[in-house]
Amino acid sequence: MANTNKETTDDKLEGIESALSRTEQYIEENQKSLMIIVGAIVVVVGIYFAFNRFYLTPQEEKAQTQMFVAEQYFEKDSFRLALNGDGNYPGFLGIIDEYYLTNSATLSHYYAGICLKSMGKYADAIEHLKKFDSNDNILSNVALGSIGDCYAELNENDKAIKFYKKAADNVENDFTSPIYLMRAALLLEEKGDFTKAVELFEQIEKEYNRSSEGQQAEKYIERIKIKGNLK
Repeated sequence: MANTNKETTDDKLEGIESALSRTEQYIEENQKSLMIIVGAIVVVVGIYFAFNRFYLTPQEEKAQTQMFVAEQYFEKDSFRLALNGDGNYPGFLGIIDEYYLTNSATLSHYYAGICLKSMGKYADAIEHLKKFDSNDNILSNVALGSIGDCYAELNENDKAIKFYKKAADNVENDFTSPIYLMRAALLLEEKGDFTKAVELFEQIEKEYNRSSEGQQAEKYIERIKIKGNLK
């Protein structure tokens, strides 16, 4: 039994040594190619860090400076100036065009979408809002909900309901989720889809009972049940 274990161990060691020998032989035979590959990786990594440090970071800083003025116009509901600039500073559209690789440009898509929505340019607003991506839970929810608003204004209610539900489920919270669930429920009621409308209002009542929408849900449920002759 001891001899068998020794033979097994010897076989394993022999296999490892053989594998190491083959590896060494491969490295020796392909040393030039491997050096080229390693060198290429080093160059690519170097270019990446240089691009970030010497191009992207300065671009981001410039974009943030330019964007500050546009944000001030946005806060004052001066949506045209916020969107198109005032002649001295670019608006959100200019920042998107000039600094398109930056995070500021991504955020500008959100602002541009909200501006365009407020100006009644719903299709253009949707285009920008769909390009917005963020880890900010509230902003990402509002962007999806605003797409729903735009589709509702365009009388594309099925798409509006879809995005309202996305906005409610994206990052659930007591502030935006019940708002968008209620908007979806009201559109379902308008469509005559009373069962699904009641389901959403019941969800609001159960999951967001502390919200304004949650406290109003019962009266909507009763109204829809009567209208739809539901039990």
